[in-house]
Amino acid sequence: MTQQSSTPLVCACVLAAGTSSRFGQAKLVKMVRGKPLLQHALLAASESCDGQVTLVVGHNADAVRIAGGGLFDHVVTNDDYKDGIGSSIATGVRTCRANADAVLILLADQPLISATHLENIITSWSGAENEIVASSFGGIFSPPILFPKNSFDALCELSGDQGARAILSDAAYEVTRIDFPPARFDIDTPGDLERLERDA
Repeated sequence: MTQQSSTPLVCACVLAAGTSSRFGQAKLVKMVRGKPLLQHALLAASESCDGQVTLVVGHNADAVRIAGGGLFDHVVTNDDYKDGIGSSIATGVRTCRANADAVLILLADQPLISATHLENIITSWSGAENEIVASSFGGIFSPPILFPKNSFDALCELSGDQGARAILSDAAYEVTRIDFPPARFDIDTPGDLERLERDA
């Protein structure tokens, strides 16, 4: 879905800067269902946010960038990736905030995320500057999550491993839930990858 000038501009940030410590090796370059793990998230993002996809790299940056196969429009390096996911969110939002009305945050290790789900998130957003649209499973919020423009300052100040939890619980925002059970599944360990391949 190509973003039109008459509609709010939603930029996607795919977070791919982590160390894959629980996996034991560089998981984002591993082949999953015929392509590097990273490309699943990038393909979904590029189909729903055409021309507005930012890839955030850090650990093993060159290999991750190559594994992305050019399925992104911008790439930015988070030099503080060891500080945790918060720093990657901040890095990505700083890169695309100037022109964006909202930012869609995705994790690079969620291979079951689809363009259809991302488009559902985008079309469910009213355009209100205080509305967050989050994936949900079992009552738990999970990426992918759309954040509106007036949350950008707070997102750019994030650090550590807590991500955007404090923003999601801030009474200043209304959170719309989009039920999506596959958001539960990410690739943290080799066992996760084995289960995905077994269930394919």
